[in-house]
Amino acid sequence: MCPNFDKADGLETVLEVPIPEEMLANIGINGFNQWQNLRTLMNAQFGDKSLGLSTPSNEFMALLKFVGAPLIPLQKDSTAKYIVQQYVAATGGVAALNALKSMYAMGQVRICWSEEMRQGDDDSVQPRGKAEVGGFVLWQNNPDLWCLELVVSGFKVSAGSNGKVSWNQSSSQPFHANKGPPRPLRRFFQGLDPRYIANLFLDAECVGENTINNEVCFMLKLQTEQQILQAQCTSNTEIIMHTILGYFSQRTGLLVKFEDTKLVKMKPVKGKEYVFWETSIESMIEDYTYIDGINIAHSGKTVATLYRYGAAINHKRMIEETWEIEEVDFNILGLSMDCFLPPSDLEREHDGAEHAVGMS
Repeated sequence: MCPNFDKADGLETVLEVPIPEEMLANIGINGFNQWQNLRTLMNAQFGDKSLGLSTPSNEFMALLKFVGAPLIPLQKDSTAKYIVQQYVAATGGVAALNALKSMYAMGQVRICWSEEMRQGDDDSVQPRGKAEVGGFVLWQNNPDLWCLELVVSGFKVSAGSNGKVSWNQSSSQPFHANKGPPRPLRRFFQGLDPRYIANLFLDAECVGENTINNEVCFMLKLQTEQQILQAQCTSNTEIIMHTILGYFSQRTGLLVKFEDTKLVKMKPVKGKEYVFWETSIESMIEDYTYIDGINIAHSGKTVATLYRYGAAINHKRMIEETWEIEEVDFNILGLSMDCFLPPSDLEREHDGAEHAVGMS
């Protein structure tokens, strides 16, 4: 975002990430002031080192990263090949999917969040602020290259993979390289990339049926193997389990719901009591539309819960994202490795709880 502040009557700045007019209306009056105020807001969030995790802006940023750019582990072996074959056929077929080399997607999001404080038998849910709006742009290139930019009400999250390491950073948090081999972005599994979805659930087990929005669905379950979890652990964190469920319509063959749950144990900073972080994310996937012969989901809703327990106070935060895809394109010309380079401070890695829980 590089507007010409020396010439107020110049052309209006255009961002790669789509910014809803509703968000800009809350920032400034005219086009020139809107972009200047937006950049000032982002720079202020990044530069204010005094902000603690307990401040509302940092809580919102942690939840925004949690729902906006979490990762999914990949595995091997299979017990659900027939269901996956039906899904591949419903999304365009083997030949069409194999012809994909790269993709681009742009969309808008609406975010709501709340928190619940638990002390003894007292449970209280407290909404935090009004709904926030924003947008994202996503680039992907075979086999493991991807890059995401997400902007919501002046908060920015960047994440990506250069094929060797997955990373993320935000306007208020420094660069962070995720532990273990590179992993795909969860957003791909929200009906956006049929290749990732098919490859993931070839490893699954069919555990029954369930009805989702009046659609009878096969339930495919994945339990992440221990050696994969261990590769993602750090000196301060242990990932105990990561379970993934996909619900595939028996009528259409399409994925209509995707959910995953992860449990992380943190070493105590003081005392002997461990702290546990349990994260659950459920995505309802809708509005499938063919683009160049590929059937892609164009809207949905994701509800994410971050539950901390094991100390004197149990704390649960929830965030809901309603998303809509505006543009999708495939086999992008000129998409080089330079588009997926991580920030220059690649060697800096932090083991904070918000990274291990929300993004890894």
